[in-house]
Amino acid sequence: MITAVDHVQLAAPPGSEERLRSYYVDVLGLTEIPKPPALAARGGCWFRTGPVQLHLGIEEDFRPARKAHPGLRVVDIETYAARLEAHGATVVRDENLPGYRRFYSADPVGNRLEFLEASAP
Repeated sequence: MITAVDHVQLAAPPGSEERLRSYYVDVLGLTEIPKPPALAARGGCWFRTGPVQLHLGIEEDFRPARKAHPGLRVVDIETYAARLEAHGATVVRDENLPGYRRFYSADPVGNRLEFLEASAP
């Protein structure tokens, strides 16, 4: 039986690790976690905040995920959106999910990310 999502993996182009680190650590506030040595040789980087992990794996013929995306729950969504905008990230708000406030943004290689927070009743 599935009990939780362990991590979400997104793809990235070769040589993008420093841009990914800057974005996922400095902009989103995640912490980089070391990859096991056998996997580190493949490139890419892993990040975490609390129990949430995002893995960015290198893909030679990379194309960003523009529809598929992780949905990341946040606290104080407007402050978080302002943080992304202050770092130059585009924030696209979407009010089409009842019971949630949410927005979309893209990482530096173009992967779509959704950020959402339950609306107050």
